Amino acid sequence: MGNKIFIFAGIGFIAGTFLMGCGKTPEQKVENARTEYLAEWQTFKRDSEQKIDANEKRIDTFKEKIKEAGPEDKAKYNKEVEVLEQKNRDLKKKLEDYKDEGQSKWEEFKTNFNHDMDGIGKIMKDLFKDND
Repeated sequence: MGNKIFIFAGIGFIAGTFLMGCGKTPEQKVENARTEYLAEWQTFKRDSEQKIDANEKRIDTFKEKIKEAGPEDKAKYNKEVEVLEQKNRDLKKKLEDYKDEGQSKWEEFKTNFNHDMDGIGKIMKDLFKDND
């Protein structure tokens, strides 16, 4: 008799858990997904802004080192730094101008943005490693 009670209690618990998950309306599910998306966006934006700021600081540090370089190196590095600064500004603007156009557009934006950010990081690493 005791085993039957535990079996029925277990079945009741499992059924209750299942039914609670099914109890959400489609609107609630959409709202939950939207809330998760907005939280992800805010985190992504904050992290990206920090990376852009870090890039700016690295560029400023490199500019100081360029001042000590010879004339040929100054011209070469100044040109490369200008390109990096422009790419970094473009990323900042791209981040500021992002408009919510749905989940698939968000995923596409995030992928492209991260690709561009990684590209700048690689250029900086290659440029600055020779001069650190």
